[in-house]
Amino acid sequence: MDFWTQDAATLAKQLGTDLKQGLGDDIRRQRLAESIQKVKSMHPALRILLGQFKSPILLLLIAAAGLSFGLGQPVDGTVVLLIIFGSAIIGFQHEYRADQAVAKLMSLVETQITILQNGKEIQVPSKDVVPGDIVLVSAGSIVPADGVLIEESNIFADEAALTGETFPVEKEPTPTKSDTPISQRFNVLYSGSHIASGSGKFLVVQTGIQTQLGGIAKSLGTQRPEAEFERGIRHFGLMLVNLTILLTLGVFAINAFLGRSVLESFLFALALAVGLTPQLLPAIVSVNLSRGAVEMAKQKVIVKRLSAIENLGSMNVLCSDKTGTLTLGIVKVHGAFDENGKDAPEVLRLAQINAMRQEGFRNPIDQSLAESAPDDIKVEPQMIAEIPYDFIRKRLSVLVEGDEPMLITKGALDPILSTCITIGDHSLDSAKDKVHGLFLQYSNQGYRVLGVATKNLPKGTTSVKPEDEAGMCLRGFIILEDPLRPEISDTIAHLGKLGVELKMITGDNHLVATTLGKKMGLKYPEAITGKEIQAMSDAALSHRVRTAQVFAEIEPNQKARLIMSIKHAGNVVGYIGDGINDGSALHAADAGISVSNAVDVAKEAADFVMLESGLDVLINAVLEGRRTFTNTMKYIFMATSANFGNMFSLAGASLLVPFLPLLPKQVLMMNFLTDIPEMFIAGDSVDDVQLQRPQRWDIKFLRRFMITFGILSSVFDFATFGTLLYLKVPQDVFRTGWFVESVASAALIVLVVRSRQPMFKTCPGTRLLQATIAIVALVFILPYTPLSPVFGLAALSPALLGAIVLIITAYITCAEITKHFFYRAEAEQVIRPRHSSSFASSSPYQPWLYRNQLVSSANTDLRASDHVKPVHY
Repeated sequence: MDFWTQDAATLAKQLGTDLKQGLGDDIRRQRLAESIQKVKSMHPALRILLGQFKSPILLLLIAAAGLSFGLGQPVDGTVVLLIIFGSAIIGFQHEYRADQAVAKLMSLVETQITILQNGKEIQVPSKDVVPGDIVLVSAGSIVPADGVLIEESNIFADEAALTGETFPVEKEPTPTKSDTPISQRFNVLYSGSHIASGSGKFLVVQTGIQTQLGGIAKSLGTQRPEAEFERGIRHFGLMLVNLTILLTLGVFAINAFLGRSVLESFLFALALAVGLTPQLLPAIVSVNLSRGAVEMAKQKVIVKRLSAIENLGSMNVLCSDKTGTLTLGIVKVHGAFDENGKDAPEVLRLAQINAMRQEGFRNPIDQSLAESAPDDIKVEPQMIAEIPYDFIRKRLSVLVEGDEPMLITKGALDPILSTCITIGDHSLDSAKDKVHGLFLQYSNQGYRVLGVATKNLPKGTTSVKPEDEAGMCLRGFIILEDPLRPEISDTIAHLGKLGVELKMITGDNHLVATTLGKKMGLKYPEAITGKEIQAMSDAALSHRVRTAQVFAEIEPNQKARLIMSIKHAGNVVGYIGDGINDGSALHAADAGISVSNAVDVAKEAADFVMLESGLDVLINAVLEGRRTFTNTMKYIFMATSANFGNMFSLAGASLLVPFLPLLPKQVLMMNFLTDIPEMFIAGDSVDDVQLQRPQRWDIKFLRRFMITFGILSSVFDFATFGTLLYLKVPQDVFRTGWFVESVASAALIVLVVRSRQPMFKTCPGTRLLQATIAIVALVFILPYTPLSPVFGLAALSPALLGAIVLIITAYITCAEITKHFFYRAEAEQVIRPRHSSSFASSSPYQPWLYRNQLVSSANTDLRASDHVKPVHY
């Protein structure tokens, strides 16, 4: 029997729970254990360890190493396996530490649910709710599971995520029929919805994938849209896969054709593939992201979705609500006035009654009115019924006791005026011009204006509907003030210098929004209203959002559309929201940001949670996002310069000499040794200039970088190759010489490509520098150790060592020179006159490094979002 057809008492018996007491300790503990067992999630350590071996190339290499044992080459097979497992252990160690650090941080902002257990209210993580729990919900609460209402007080649920229904649905405990559509099961609260207003208790019946939303998600395989950084990594990986397949198959086929050992040729080709594949990229990304999350936590920002950290670094437009972020969030009642602009204590009293009696979400306005209320109205009159606030009506009504029940309504002035026919004892029409004049006067001073209206209903009235909000009497105005944060102008200017443009999105009227925009120092403070946006096509809106900085009178469903339009204009968008109506906008943004005191639904949708309000908290997080992005890109630069050059050189050399230029185990050892310093990139220092601009993926730029520096690396590899052939050294010395040169040059190039500045002007992180020096020293010593025969190495003469050192020195010097001209050419390529293209006239970015130096003086009069491209990778 469907659970929505049964009453709560019947279901409670079936689930072994008590509607007044909740579950007992033992049975709840048992059900939680069963729930965890059903999920059967792999232990994090095992998941991360197995993840080190998910590369098909690596698995083929392990199989080939096993084949070596069968063909009587146990030493080679053992060495190959030791190198592979050594790389896996290093990657596992770093990733696991990162995973544990992030798990601790996530627990700080985990959504908590209030339940009854043995008659006491306790809080548990939302994921730990089990069937039979009695859950207490109120306005702003998320619904963690499917269940039936036990009791309610004017409860309305927003089920848009499940049903697509725009308006909140009123709920009641009465069972419904089996064939009732989901949207009409008024006794059920569904997982994924949230409480728009009111409060109540419900009995949990289904959790996890058993819920309605869980079943849909499982069948569709739904997941969050791919972040820009994730998309960039995927495109980069596809580029390398295509290159690796072509090179590997070609080298294997030609070596086999030349009559060399098929097994050795196969191992060599696979080793080349491993060398071309940035095996440590997942570990590097995880370590960088976790370190970024830890550093952000120190700056009072908790990361909920790691992949969004780079989005924060790429962000060039930050959209923010007004209250609590741009303002202090402490609403002050400036006064209450009648239609003549005179003090009206009775109007204030009516607004205070409305704020105190309503049972929905108490926003800062209601809190301020309630706190200022005198003691005599804190108990009387009692509320009979309520029409909760919604973002369509933009007003809230309560029906209170009296000789004749009185409906008291407050809200935005225009929606209040639409319900009124009188003002005082005369027609509203006769006073509309006076009312409008007062509204303009207060709004232009930055005050928010609310209207208060009343209506007496027949004695015995016990319920009200929105249709009853008609024929009312306007009693006056409430004038409210939410002062701007003292530091907000400086903070906005600081964001502008970092290439981040602020856009304000608010439900306030356009006059207040424009006034505040001017006070904050926005360059374009004139507001675009929700009505204007409603009339625009998507193309027109995408054009308008490029310059507009203030959006006022915005409906909740317009926020997500605005965010998407700003994104379509070529921006990476962050959004700060803390309200019930901000969930969709937070999901739509590249970086959704909330605050610790936000409602559950906002915190659940956010990628980041600020532990303190105010944009100044976010600035350090933006810098940390850019630092994380930059350090991740350093690994990619290293992998695409030296690694690509070395592997390309090896492939070419294998075709020109009658033996393999390096043994497969030597190729793997080379890859292993050069990866070690790169594990310390997460702690590397980042040049200040690299933190001053947003940063974006550019696969074409990466391709140019790989070709330029890969060819340069190959030139010096072939110089080594030529030197060794000229000296007519034996095969083992040939391989050793090339091995030493390749490892040393690949390790040292880290110090060149890690920064766009000259190497002698920027200092690498201590551990990175130490690891690099250690690997260079090791590779020069290794041929003289007892391990050299195991790896097929031989001692090098002093003359040959000197030649290798000269080649490496020349390579590093040429890499520095090439870097200078490469970045200068990139800068000249992206600087365009203002009229050159539509993108150039609206791009939200400033140039990077040399581009900064070349164009900063020419753009001193531009705001942060004008005319030039970002740092592209």
